[in-house]
Amino acid sequence: MNEESDRRLGADGSRELNSEERSGDPASRDEANVDAGSRDGTSAGDEQPTDPGADDNEEPPAGDADATGDSTESTSSAPTPGVPDESTLENDDPEVPDDVQKYARFQKMDGAQYDRVNEFLRDRTYITAREWAIARLCADFRTDTGVEMTKIGENLPELVPFMTDTYSPQAVNQARSSFEDKVRTAGATFLYGAMCDFFTAEELDDVMYEATEVAKFLLEVEGVDLAVEDELEAEERISSVMREVREASKELREAEE
Repeated sequence: MNEESDRRLGADGSRELNSEERSGDPASRDEANVDAGSRDGTSAGDEQPTDPGADDNEEPPAGDADATGDSTESTSSAPTPGVPDESTLENDDPEVPDDVQKYARFQKMDGAQYDRVNEFLRDRTYITAREWAIARLCADFRTDTGVEMTKIGENLPELVPFMTDTYSPQAVNQARSSFEDKVRTAGATFLYGAMCDFFTAEELDDVMYEATEVAKFLLEVEGVDLAVEDELEAEERISSVMREVREASKELREAEE
């Protein structure tokens, strides 16, 4: 044994391995793998590592409901990004009543601005645009039990184009009361001017004519269609009444003297 082992020593004193020993050596196995890879046209460094968990993360086909555990119906009902879910939206606007939808006043004022309307009225009357609109609505929405303040206030923007905000019933009543007070005050002022002999008969007719023209214009804006014959008849009746008022007041003054 010793002599045979000695013969297997190389010239430099290294020991040669036999075939059994070479197959058990790790370095020898690496050389064998390199040689085999070279014959197959690939190198050991070109091999790609395999991830044992890769198959676990692979997504199933889009139409495979069993793989995902979700049905197609649940997937289609998912909310779309950027689009509000209609099922969660609340309808804050109450349904507009039929009589409000059919209300045809102030259609000629479509697109008009409140400030412009208010300026026009201020130059010719004592009332504001708010008081004018609400007075007209109170006359149109009057019932046997009173004026529908709540309906007028809640639907004010739908009823009058130049009114952009809703009103509470208290605000509607306040505007109605203000209109009434101004009419009474203006009426007393006008009547005194007619009775105190400040105006002549002709001047009083001019005052009545101007007042009638403004009133007719406001009625026409509201949608009232006045025939020419009706206008002339109304003007004549007003003038006749005012002449009677002037004559009666003159007789009253002379009797007191």
